[in-house]
Amino acid sequence: MSALLLLFTCLVLGALVARFAKPPAGIVHGINWWVINVALPALVLALVPKVKVDSQLWFPVAAMWVVFFGAWLLFATLGKVLGWSRERIGALTLVCGLGNTSFMGYPMMQALHGKEGLALAVVADQLGCFPLLASAGVVVASLYAGRTPQPAVIVRRVLTFPAFLSLVVGMVVGALGGWPAALDDVFTPIGATLTPLALFSVGLQFKFHLGERQLPALMFGLGWKLALAPLAVWLLGIAAGVGGLTLTVGVLQAAMAPMISAAILADEYKLEPALANTVLGAGIVLSLITIPLGNLLLGA
Repeated sequence: MSALLLLFTCLVLGALVARFAKPPAGIVHGINWWVINVALPALVLALVPKVKVDSQLWFPVAAMWVVFFGAWLLFATLGKVLGWSRERIGALTLVCGLGNTSFMGYPMMQALHGKEGLALAVVADQLGCFPLLASAGVVVASLYAGRTPQPAVIVRRVLTFPAFLSLVVGMVVGALGGWPAALDDVFTPIGATLTPLALFSVGLQFKFHLGERQLPALMFGLGWKLALAPLAVWLLGIAAGVGGLTLTVGVLQAAMAPMISAAILADEYKLEPALANTVLGAGIVLSLITIPLGNLLLGA
């Protein structure tokens, strides 16, 4: 409970600072730079060598693919039926197909399931959600914005992302027996800065502006992201015989709030940015309720 209270406090504090304290320009960029380029790689280096490789480890990764491609299929179909614009279909596919599996997923999994849950969350994020953002996410954004995807740029984004490089190093180190204790004691406290700073950054960026005729799209989007997607992932896990913490973390990561970077990508490609940010803001707030509730329903 105290860990969840920390998450909520950091989120609310960020929102209050943005609203009343007039933080310096560029603070969000600075915090995000630290989180992405320092704290996240350090956390990956600390956790990945300790991940126990087993036959069920594919599941958290596959779960992220189910969420993304399920969203694409759902919103492309709904778009044709309801007469949505290409921009709306692209925006919903991005923000409701990609979850906030790092900035919110890491701290929430750590709060609910400790270091073992956090390690599985890293696998889901770094092998599932991030490569999807950098590849299929960019393809969707390009297609619905009328642009041509650039494969070389996509590959370079994935291969040069600091946390992905840390993942590769961490897997090699894990195969060799792990870090010396002295290095582990360096990576762990640096990685621990991710939780408060990431949630504070989310709070600073929180927006909720419901525009005209956006309510149905908002409800369909969050209905998929927070309810139907994790249900589909749970059914996949049960059918495949996945159980225990691996099943729980895979389902909860699938149920995580929309990804901030996906909303930024939608804005960059002019895919109905107002809707993308509204879905993002509402999803973050609702996920603070739906994730712990889903955890209880899973019997964790």
